[in-house]
Amino acid sequence: MTFVRTARPDELPALVQHPGDTERNAATRAYLTQILERRCTRPEWCLVAEGEDGRPVGSVVLWALPDEPVPLAVVLFEAPAGDPATGLALLDAAATLARAHGATELEHVVDAPAQAPQFQRDPERRGALLRRSGFDVIRDGRRYALDVPAELPPEDPRLTFRPLAELGREPFVAALAELLGDTADARLAAMVAEHGRRGAAELLFEDTAGLRHEPHWWELGYAADGTPAVISLPAENPGAPVIGFVGVLPAHRGKGYATSVVVRGSRVLAAHGATRILGDCDAANVAMARAFERAGYARFADRLEYARPLPAAAPEGPANG
Repeated sequence: MTFVRTARPDELPALVQHPGDTERNAATRAYLTQILERRCTRPEWCLVAEGEDGRPVGSVVLWALPDEPVPLAVVLFEAPAGDPATGLALLDAAATLARAHGATELEHVVDAPAQAPQFQRDPERRGALLRRSGFDVIRDGRRYALDVPAELPPEDPRLTFRPLAELGREPFVAALAELLGDTADARLAAMVAEHGRRGAAELLFEDTAGLRHEPHWWELGYAADGTPAVISLPAENPGAPVIGFVGVLPAHRGKGYATSVVVRGSRVLAAHGATRILGDCDAANVAMARAFERAGYARFADRLEYARPLPAAAPEGPANG
């Protein structure tokens, strides 16, 4: 039977070490050190599967936004090949621990090709374990990056941008609700199906607001007729500056504004010291993929996003007597 326990202090930040894979081992140490320092995890959220000699043979770590008490995802999931029971035990232990801290869902992402910081080898085996553990794919994504300084296209003179600090929250939520009506993003479409357009817009705004940003970074771009045409929500997650969320309202699509709004968010982040900016989109969102490319971004990975619901444990019934 697999024994899963909290990692001991002397096992942090190394966790599972892979003989001969020095790059991967160094990446694990650096990444876990970073997320511990930034309070995206904590030592008691770092779990290992113990081998016969007492050393870790598998690991999983809960992750949250900085200083948040409720974990959102698992990272650094490692399980020995040929031993699915250990991988399933780790994922179940992480789910139990996350539920105990108030989580109702747990996410995990698998990037290909394998790369820092998690170096996720064997994506097919990982996916099989995740599905057996109750995770489903919620988005087939594409990842893009822009190295700064880079020559960005010029600002779009057709758009006039006004910040959140001036407009307040409501126009942003209203714009999100309008553009989510026919989104090509599977994850956002699922949010709309569950919460309705307005509810999904509220959740999207609040989720993005959990990333570090300044009110003047977030903007609505207005067309010449005075109507809102684009929304730009650049931010910084614990790992890197990100485009966050950008979108073009339905009445203004087909005019090249998608590239314009990516450029605008990129310029805002670059002006505040960003040296590398990341952006993601659904594989089905061809227009956004083209916008990233036209703004100078290069595709560097594919990302499958998984989620596992964590229903509350059913209460025990009354004892028979």
